Amino acid sequence: MSAEATATRWWAVAAAFGGGVAIALNVGKVPVALPTLRPELGLSLVQAGWVSSALTTMALLMAALVGMAVGRVGAWRMVMAGLVCCALGALLPLLLPPGFPGLLLGRLVEGLGFMCTAVATPALVTAATAPQDRRFALGLWSAYMPAGAGMAMLASPLVLPWMGWQGLWVLSVAGLLAAAAALWRFRAVYGPKPGVLASPPTAPAVPAVPSVAPAGTFWQTGFAALRQPLPWLLALAFGVWAIQHFALIVWMPTYLREVRGLGAGPTAVLTSVMLLACVPGNLMGGSLLQRGWSRSRLIMLGQAGAGLGALLYVNGALPDGLRYAAAVWVSFIGGVIPAAVMASSTVLARSPQQIGTLQGLFMQGAQLGQFVGTPSIAAVVAASGQWRDSWWVTLPSAALGILLGWLVSRWEPAGQPSSPTPAAP
Repeated sequence: MSAEATATRWWAVAAAFGGGVAIALNVGKVPVALPTLRPELGLSLVQAGWVSSALTTMALLMAALVGMAVGRVGAWRMVMAGLVCCALGALLPLLLPPGFPGLLLGRLVEGLGFMCTAVATPALVTAATAPQDRRFALGLWSAYMPAGAGMAMLASPLVLPWMGWQGLWVLSVAGLLAAAAALWRFRAVYGPKPGVLASPPTAPAVPAVPSVAPAGTFWQTGFAALRQPLPWLLALAFGVWAIQHFALIVWMPTYLREVRGLGAGPTAVLTSVMLLACVPGNLMGGSLLQRGWSRSRLIMLGQAGAGLGALLYVNGALPDGLRYAAAVWVSFIGGVIPAAVMASSTVLARSPQQIGTLQGLFMQGAQLGQFVGTPSIAAVVAASGQWRDSWWVTLPSAALGILLGWLVSRWEPAGQPSSPTPAAP
């Protein structure tokens, strides 16, 4: 195989990453727009909660099933359908009569598109990268969520006063359509023809995987991936990190506005900086994987660092600057965990069709962490009346994450191969 054929096509990787950022904008736009949405549309607290959690609920219930469907539909087709579905969901509240039903319906449609894009894109990244770059590229992909959500928070102080919540929705549609156009431009890179995912370059003798797997086999292929214990341990490790990250995201804006009295603009900027700090952590995780660090080592490092940082940012005896720095540190060091988990799909998959299945499982683990973390943190804080007591949730989560990292070390493959040797279809 020629050097050109095995070279990483970084523009195609960037296009795939752009699709992830576009769907993450849809995740980040709702929390920052809710203070504007509620009085304008007359939403109750319960209705606002449904709008905020609709996407997470969809992902929690369906992520693994959508991941298995990637092998049936094809990764490129699934991603394109997801981006279009997200754009349609964002348009619905603008086209339907203003109110809760149209907003909720739009969020549910966005949730479906989010899942389709998030679980299928790593297969496109795999197809566009050479073996020596694959770990770093997948670490880069893991940064899509904090990058997109952070950008939404940064844009909100500028867009909301000028264009209202509708402006954020229009900008999200523009981002989704631009991402779809970029993926269309590089469709040939992701396979021999649109909708076909080529086998990773590490197995040149294996023929291309058809975009549509036989109906009787793709479920078997998906369940075969889930019979391994290691993916479940990684998904749980991702979930307990999500609990800690969610606690931080909830704590910071509440603390800045209610305790320190900052306005909406400074609160959004400081919170977005904290979120964006996860991005260099993701990149560091991908780089360390590339240098031969084990996934278990990265998970234990991230969990231990996040747990210790949480003890600092909730400590009211410390200066505000140090507490904020500790919160940024938690986001940064914890960023190595998604990089370690999401990059493992190409190692654990026995065939390219299984990549989507594993990504769906990992997403389900992260969403489960948020789902469990929400009432847990609320219950602890409500009982004491102090946000600092959230450490009763975050510290045990970090300890469990370290244990899971140790268990991962018992199961992960020796030598940390950069990619699987897929079986012929």
